[in-house]
Amino acid sequence: MSVAHDPHYGPWTAEQVLALGEDRGQRRELMGEALVMSPAPGTKHQRASLRLASLLDRTVQEAGVSAEVLEAVHLVLPDGLFIPDIVVVEASAAADDPITYDAEAVLLVVEIVSPSSSGRRTDRLLKPPHYAEANIEHLWRLELEPVPALVVSELRDGRYVERLVAEAGRETSIEEPFPLKVDPGRLVSPRA
Repeated sequence: MSVAHDPHYGPWTAEQVLALGEDRGQRRELMGEALVMSPAPGTKHQRASLRLASLLDRTVQEAGVSAEVLEAVHLVLPDGLFIPDIVVVEASAAADDPITYDAEAVLLVVEIVSPSSSGRRTDRLLKPPHYAEANIEHLWRLELEPVPALVVSELRDGRYVERLVAEAGRETSIEEPFPLKVDPGRLVSPRA
């Protein structure tokens, strides 16, 4: 079966990307003026995202922070439109169920590293400078391979500095931006 579509020539805008509509088979992000498409995440990725988002949601509620934990929403940055795996935004920003979120409302962004080489490069190297330019103070990166590890970074002098690496098999305490304990191995392991 073939699908007809209008060809697009030249740079993209956030409005044009959003006008493409929802597609559960792929994520469409804008890096500068370039459209970046990636396949929908696999099971291990989805499992980790759901579990980490649930843990963050419980933590935010217990801490009494007025925030929402969301998965795979559009985040508007000075030079892009990204879909982080998890974001924690101020509750007031989510009150009217917006289609996009501005970086100013973000307390934490989490990227779960995709197993493909292009996904690893995007999540580790290409996205962090955009988040830093948007002045998002906290960035976490969950590595799935070769063993699960959570890399906790904080914005300092315009770039991210790793503060902590939580490794699988060991419960690690994280203090900022919310106090929680996490074992990355539990985020990805299948249930019996």
